[in-house]
Amino acid sequence: MAAKIIDGKKIAGDVLSGVAAEVKKLPSKPCLALVIVGENPASLIYTKKKAEDCGKVGIESKSVRLPATATEQEIISEVKKLNSDKGVDGIIVQLPLPDGIDEDRILAEVSPEKDADGIHPQNFGNAALGLGALRPCTPQGVIHLLKVSGVSMSGKNAVVIGRSRIVGKPLASLLLNENCTVTVCHSRTKDIASYTKLADIVCVAVGKPRTLTADMVKDGVVVIDIGTTREGERLVGDVDFEAVSKKASFITPVPGGVGPMTRAMLIQNTLLCYKARHK
Repeated sequence: MAAKIIDGKKIAGDVLSGVAAEVKKLPSKPCLALVIVGENPASLIYTKKKAEDCGKVGIESKSVRLPATATEQEIISEVKKLNSDKGVDGIIVQLPLPDGIDEDRILAEVSPEKDADGIHPQNFGNAALGLGALRPCTPQGVIHLLKVSGVSMSGKNAVVIGRSRIVGKPLASLLLNENCTVTVCHSRTKDIASYTKLADIVCVAVGKPRTLTADMVKDGVVVIDIGTTREGERLVGDVDFEAVSKKASFITPVPGGVGPMTRAMLIQNTLLCYKARHK
């Protein structure tokens, strides 16, 4: 069996095209503010790509740059300014933040109505309950990939490896809302393979190459690889792609799988923030 590759780049492109069509009909342009603290090279690349995505669909982007020496209070002050800025519809704080900064505290300061990342505690709770429109970007991107690819989720056994607040925990909730039977595995789970071997859908988000190997899954499994790690010049995921793709029915590649969807969902959330604010 050769797995069908889920083309996240193409599906994300379709999402962005849909957003662009909606933006053209709006009386004004939505605006996304990007808060960047420090000079983390990866963060600078990611925010540049997000700004480029905004430009592609007609959304304005505004970068707020702070030095790595910025205090929590200084970061919070900038976030509060953006909360009250009527010209800003969506806000994201690029992670990770420098050492010593309480990320949870900073993220909680973003107005829930402008939370384009969908990770404010209020939006997190709404997503878990199936309420509200804003969803965490990566988990919502995963659900969109599965739906567009024709993967049936209702009644299926799904295993999520990883329990981060940004991916693992909210993804488990969204899968539950799709009527999956969900198991969450993590660093303290004993014998993860005993769970993944029974799974119809496995989503891996730990940032450790080859966390999921072929001997850990059954034939026909659907595999969503969310993690990314740089090995020399290559970007690799959490899945042993070569081997697992021979057993899976569907699989996402790295790069070109979940990554583009995360950015597309951010752009879509920005549009939702604009529409909610302007009614």
